[in-house]
This record gives sequence, C-alpha cells and structure tokens, in this order.
Amino acid sequence: MHEVLQFLKDNPTFYFATVEGNVPKVRPFGFAMEYEGKLYFGTSNRKDVYKQLKANPHFEISTTSKDGEWLRLSGTAVFHTTRQTKQAALEVMPTLSKMYSVDDDIFELFYIENAVATFRDTKGTSKTVNLK
Repeated sequence: MHEVLQFLKDNPTFYFATVEGNVPKVRPFGFAMEYEGKLYFGTSNRKDVYKQLKANPHFEISTTSKDGEWLRLSGTAVFHTTRQTKQAALEVMPTLSKMYSVDDDIFELFYIENAVATFRDTKGTSKTVNLK
C-alpha cells in the first residue's frame, strides 16, 4: 500500500472513475491517506460521486507521473466516516478544512477494499500488487 500511496502523493491529481447506470463518470481527485492500515479517500455526500459509489461501490483510479509511469488502482469503496477519520484527513490535508470539518454532516471518508494496483512504465514493464 505504501508504494501506491506514495505514487498518488507524488502525482497529486488522479482521476477517479465510477459508473452511473451504465455510463462511466470520471473526475479529478487529490486526496488520499493511510489510516489504520487502509487506503482512504474522501468526498462530500452532496456530490454525484458519493451517490454513484453508494449505488455501485466499484471504482478505478488512474494517474501518470512526469516520467510517463502510470498507476491503475481498482477496488471497492467501503464508507467509514467517523470523527477520527475526519480528523486524520484534515491533519493529512489541512486545506480540506476550507470545505469540511469534523463536526459537519457532509464530509465522507471511505477506504478501498479488494484493491489491485497495476504500475506500468513507458518501456512496457508492468507490476501488479494486491493491497490488503
């Protein structure tokens, strides 16, 4: 997991894909953290991405480095929003406090379960990692 999180930190705009019905939806994301051994992401429960994940928790992330290496990460969203997860997220990315607080009712956090990460480079080298 550390390698995946580091790649996401090094390439802080990553693209998060869900589906709505049978239509794919992709948007930029920029927050990821490790909390209690799990890879977490966050959103607002007022956004379509939240509704899409509640209806179908499968998602995929993709991002590319300046060197042309890229990551594809797929898995299932498990929502786990507590005061503690919110506090951890705000500590990891203080700019989130412009939108959320530990006491609000819109900030949602979820971790990835059944995660598979694939790293590739411009030479065609590929490495697949199953995250716990």
